[in-house]
Amino acid sequence: QLQLVESGGGLVQPGGSLRLSCTASGFTLDTYIIAWFRQAPGKEREGVSFISSTDDITYYTGSVKGRFTISRDNAKNTVYLEMNDLKPEDTGVYLCAAGKGRLPIGLIMEGGGLERWGQGTLVTVSS
Repeated sequence: QLQLVESGGGLVQPGGSLRLSCTASGFTLDTYIIAWFRQAPGKEREGVSFISSTDDITYYTGSVKGRFTISRDNAKNTVYLEMNDLKPEDTGVYLCAAGKGRLPIGLIMEGGGLERWGQGTLVTVSS
């Protein structure tokens, strides 16, 4: 079965850190663009970051730039999202998605062209 599984979410205080993992089963991630999204309660899904397939180019939405880092470990078939200096507004369900091809940044960050999605992991930032 081809699937993506996210893990690493939890409850953290403002200013804290978490590392999310996106692990693939049934296929290898190294030829895929991998993107992270989040959805806060009552809000639309938001693109957070992505990493390209061949040259590890990364992109971040403005609100997380400088605080979040996306990386991949092909040996573990996993992409990580390191999140530092977390804020209450970072709260939400974080999902990863995979896609192939040379996709425009805007399309990726809207979730377009991404063919496989995980179920998500909940991140709650609260004191």
